[in-house]
Amino acid sequence: MQDFTDSRDEQTADEIWLVQHPSVFTQGSAGKPEHLLNPTNIPVVQSDRGGQITYHGLGQQIMYVLIDIKRHKTKGNDLSVRDLVTALEQCVVKTLADYGINAYPKPDAPGVYVDGKKICSLGLRIRKGCSFHGLALNIQMDLTPFRNINPCGYAGLEMCQLADFVAEAEADCDKVSPKLVDYFTQILGYNKQQIINK
Repeated sequence: MQDFTDSRDEQTADEIWLVQHPSVFTQGSAGKPEHLLNPTNIPVVQSDRGGQITYHGLGQQIMYVLIDIKRHKTKGNDLSVRDLVTALEQCVVKTLADYGINAYPKPDAPGVYVDGKKICSLGLRIRKGCSFHGLALNIQMDLTPFRNINPCGYAGLEMCQLADFVAEAEADCDKVSPKLVDYFTQILGYNKQQIINK
């Protein structure tokens, strides 16, 4: 991501990367060591994204958004970092609504929540007017490692996942990820000709 962002220019197409990571804690630029409550054999990796500590594991859909925010307009104005965060939150809210789940963002705590529990974490970095990193949506994973941290720096924050609300067969990253991408690209106003699947 960093190499892509450092080497891109005004002609470089935006990209969305869909990945899953093996078990790892990532500590964002605002992370504090005391938010790792119980050290385990799970590695802790320092990250240049915003935010604090979180957990990634298989069954969690990560969507990295490599966007030249200078090229985008929203409501006639330049796209702000806050607008990009809102677009990420809203693509998750809309995706989960397709499953009948009432999810919502919180103005004072970035991410997406269901019944007070966090289902999606966000973290971005902006360099040269371009974003990288993105969101991590819990689909069907082992949530136990979250108990070893203060997720996103919030003590006692409970986590949840799509599998808590839908049939096991529906909680599938391969089914969820196209919805995330579709809603995100619609919100940012990409047209179909601009979208290339690799």
